[in-house]
Amino acid sequence: MMTLQVFDRPICCSTGVCGPKVDPVLPRFAADLDWLKGQGVTVERYNLAQQPSAFIAHPDVQELLTRYGVKCLPIIRVNGRIVSKGAFPSREMLARWCGVELSQPLPLAGTCGCGPSGCC
Repeated sequence: MMTLQVFDRPICCSTGVCGPKVDPVLPRFAADLDWLKGQGVTVERYNLAQQPSAFIAHPDVQELLTRYGVKCLPIIRVNGRIVSKGAFPSREMLARWCGVELSQPLPLAGTCGCGPSGCC
């Protein structure tokens, strides 16, 4: 079974929509993680502010935090191996790392993906 772990920077919630300034990457990433779960991937997500013991429990994660501080977050691990740090990866990258095939290409940002001019 494939397991993806996300070690997040300290944020109020995983979607980021509860703070005063919404980072549009966070809701997209949360949706991508939900999509991965639907593909049979086990997803574990840890927040430094709420679950610091998870960061300490993994020596490779703890080492990156010691070396680079919180700027290395988020850290993404797949089956116990760090595959990314410092940025939220795309759905395509997540799919590749987890061996999941994208059933159809994602629409371009700002379009719904249907019709020749974008949205119908």
